[in-house]
Parts: sequence; C-alpha cells; structure tokens
Amino acid sequence: MGVRTNNRTAYAGDAPNEEQWTAIVGNDAAYNDSFRYAVMTTGIFCRPSCKSRAPKRENVRIFADSEPALEAGYRPCKRCRPTDRKLPDAEWVGQMTDFIDRCYYEPITLDRLAELYRGSPYHLHRIFKRIAGVTPVEYVQRTRIARAIELLETTGMPMAEIADAVGFGSMPYFITVFKQRTGTTPSEFRRLGRRPAYGEVSE
Repeated sequence: MGVRTNNRTAYAGDAPNEEQWTAIVGNDAAYNDSFRYAVMTTGIFCRPSCKSRAPKRENVRIFADSEPALEAGYRPCKRCRPTDRKLPDAEWVGQMTDFIDRCYYEPITLDRLAELYRGSPYHLHRIFKRIAGVTPVEYVQRTRIARAIELLETTGMPMAEIADAVGFGSMPYFITVFKQRTGTTPSEFRRLGRRPAYGEVSE
C-alpha cells in the first residue's frame, strides 16, 4: 500500500493493461464485471462502460471491483454508479472540492466540472451551491486567492508569476478578483502586510 494522499492511497491499484485500456476508451460493457477503473486526478472510480471522455492513461488505476477502490479512498462515479448505489450529493460535491483544492491552478470551469463529475452544468451548479454555500466558480476563486495570499506572505515572487501560479489567466483579472475578495490589491496587500478579516476570502 502507498501513502495516504488527500484521503486516497497514492498509487493503489494497477496500471491498465492493453485489454483493460481498450475497454475503457471503448466504454465496453462486456468488462463491467471484470474490473473498475479509478482516476487519480478526480478521485472517482467507474465501470468500464462509463460514458465519459477517457482520462489520461497515466492517471488510471485498475481494481478488481468496487470494494478495493473504496478502501483506497476513491469515490463512486455519480453517473455510472459502479457500486449500484446513488452517490449522496454531499459526497459528490466533496469530490469536486477535493479536486479544486488540489488542482486550483488548472483551467477549471463549470463545464469542465460537469464533464469530470458526470452531471449537467445547471444541476451541478445548483447542488454545489446548496451543499457548499457558494457556487463552483466562487469556490475556485476563493481557493486561488487563499493560495495567492500565502505566496504574497511567504515569497518574493513577482505579481505576474503569482497570478499564473494560482490559475488566473491575466493580471487584470487577478487584481480584480483579489480586491473583490480582500478589499485591497495584491500590491497593497504585500506592501502593508495586511491579512484579510475573518471570512473575507471564504465568503
């Protein structure tokens, strides 16, 4: 067993062989009783027949069935239901917040979350806000700003590098969102050494 990472056992399971990989990319239902596949980047596991875009092969791990995937910390896909039970909304949203917390620097849109977590954008947006108290976009922004604050306080990185490192596509957008969330610009924050009041970044 590997070390635990974000509630999952890193590297648990096996890399797919050619037959398994072909079944995954072909959504082959004939293999549904043969194995389950998990995706390390999203933290979910699926049936081979799951109708979703194939993940990168290097991110896939194979399990004999649902139980070892669950024991390794992976969660069942909401669409294909590999455990034959409905995934509670709170667990579904938990999958997404875990992903955002780990991959906040990547391009993350509502459409991408809907594709990764097998739901319509409208339904995902509504359930996410009900469970998390904020929209998916707001959660992404909050996470990025929290990381930006950490970099401003602990490094001498230029502002443009910080904006890029936390996932903002441009300096103007970074400055706008930072000021909306904290009440000050990144430059002012660094100059004054000001920490936002409790709740400013998270609301």
